[in-house]
Amino acid sequence: MHRPHRDHPIKTLVRPTNPLIGKRMASQGVNRLRTFVIRHQAPLFFPLLNLEAVGLRVGSVIAIRRGVVRRPRTESVLLALHALAYAVVVFSLLGPLLAVAFIAVHQGLFGVYLGCVFAPNHKGMPVRDGDSEPDWLSRQVLTSRNIRSSRVHDFLYGGLNYQIEHHLFPTMPRPNLRKVRPLTRAHCATQDLPYYEVSATRSYVEVLAHLRQVTEQVRQESARSA
Repeated sequence: MHRPHRDHPIKTLVRPTNPLIGKRMASQGVNRLRTFVIRHQAPLFFPLLNLEAVGLRVGSVIAIRRGVVRRPRTESVLLALHALAYAVVVFSLLGPLLAVAFIAVHQGLFGVYLGCVFAPNHKGMPVRDGDSEPDWLSRQVLTSRNIRSSRVHDFLYGGLNYQIEHHLFPTMPRPNLRKVRPLTRAHCATQDLPYYEVSATRSYVEVLAHLRQVTEQVRQESARSA
C-alpha cells in the first residue's frame, strides 16, 4: 500500500492539500462540508488529526473489501480480534462511561501523534504537475522534507524524520537511516540537488503556511468562478 507513494510522491491530483484538488472540489460543489474543510484547513488541521486513527481503521476496512490486501480473511480476523480485545479490556477495567471517555481521548491523541509524524514528510514540498517527470533520485529528494534530529526525534518519529533516506532506501532498517544521512547529503551536493532539512517546529510552520496558501488559492478561484 505504501510503495506507490514512495515511488511517486506528491503527484498532482492525489492529495486534498493540493491546490488543484481544492479548486476542483470547491468549483464542483462536491460536498459542502468537504469544501468548508478545504477552505479552513489550516486552523482545522490539528483538530481534525483527532480523527486520523478512525480514518486509518476505516481505510483498512475499505482496503479489505476491495481486495487490495494479500490475505483479506486474515486481515479481517486480526482487525476484529484487535477491536474486540481492546473493547473488552477497556470496558472491563473502567466501566461504560469512563471506557467511552478513555477511548475517545486515547484514539484522539493517537491520531494527533500519527498526524504530527506524517505531516512534515511532504506537505508544502514541491508538487509534480505530471508534465515533466524528473529522474528517480530527484523525485525522492525534491519532494521530501527531513527533520533535523536528535535521538529523541528518532524515537518519536520512528525514523520518518529521515524522510529522504526513507524514500531512497525503503527496506533499510530504521536505525540505519541516521547513519546514511551524511552520505545521502554529500551525494545530493555532488548532484546539485537541494537536501531540505529543517527543525520540527519549522516543519509545522511550513505545513500550516502551505495550507493557508492553498486555502487562499481556493477562495480566489471560487470568487472568479462565481
